[in-house]
Amino acid sequence: MTDTASTSLQTNERTFVVPTTQIHSLEDLESWKTSETFNNFLSFILRLNESVRGKKAPKPSERQKEIAAGNCTKLTDKLESMLEHFESWTAEFPPEVDTKSRFGNPAFKQWHQRLVDRGVDVIRGLGVPEKAVEELYSYIKESFGNAQRIDYGTGHEAHFVAFLYGLESLGLVSSDDYEALVLVVFKRYIKLMRALQTVYWLEPAGSHGVWGLDDYHFLPFLWGSGQLVDHKHFKPKSIHQKEVIEDFKEEYLYFECIHFINQVKTESLIWHSPMLNDISGVKVWSKVNEGMIKMYKAEVLGKYPIISTFCLDLF
Repeated sequence: MTDTASTSLQTNERTFVVPTTQIHSLEDLESWKTSETFNNFLSFILRLNESVRGKKAPKPSERQKEIAAGNCTKLTDKLESMLEHFESWTAEFPPEVDTKSRFGNPAFKQWHQRLVDRGVDVIRGLGVPEKAVEELYSYIKESFGNAQRIDYGTGHEAHFVAFLYGLESLGLVSSDDYEALVLVVFKRYIKLMRALQTVYWLEPAGSHGVWGLDDYHFLPFLWGSGQLVDHKHFKPKSIHQKEVIEDFKEEYLYFECIHFINQVKTESLIWHSPMLNDISGVKVWSKVNEGMIKMYKAEVLGKYPIISTFCLDLF
């Protein structure tokens, strides 16, 4: 799905464009849901989901050993370092203390401007072909929240996945990298977003409150439930066992999400996250995972308020 109004950058073998928002009506939304781009993007998400089935994320201590041993030379390792670098900027732009707003600390605008100023060079540093730099930069620029509204939601999360999909479309990552894209790169992305959300109190974009899955994210639950499919010991109801969450939060994305929610919200999960509580009553993780996929298609990729802000070309 390519917007003819997008700015063309290259016309030799493939046209690369600076993506723009392309869904401006409910008719556009219906066209999007039946488009090849929709199917290809969803297929990428499902391939990543399948790649982490039964897999554990490496613990931070294990990653440090790999880095110290000089074994981190792949693009996925560069992406992890890129996200660590982005997080380091929060020290340069501390939150403003004299603000009356509960959400949305203005210092986030400075952090985001740093991303805008240096983003193109960062993309070039990953080895992206020059003809595709501006397009991938467009995705990464939209991946961390909106600087004007100082908010973040599942649409921004989807832009980061669009960035990863773009890397695959260029042949810079392959199916051999899928597991690392989720359990190293995306996990590090979530860590960065947790920092931005707590340092700058980003407003949840389009949050459904207690009746939503999460204030900010969706894919950690989708891929996290995929990790746990066929697990011999952990069941969906395991999220209520504090010892399990504490001991295994570094290895399983779903448990990390529950841990974070428990850290930032008071009262019981039953009260502040009834949907997650209800899901915990499902017998097996495979059913949870299937439900997450259906929900993502309907509540993220199929929702006009979210997808109307999605800048896409996706090669």
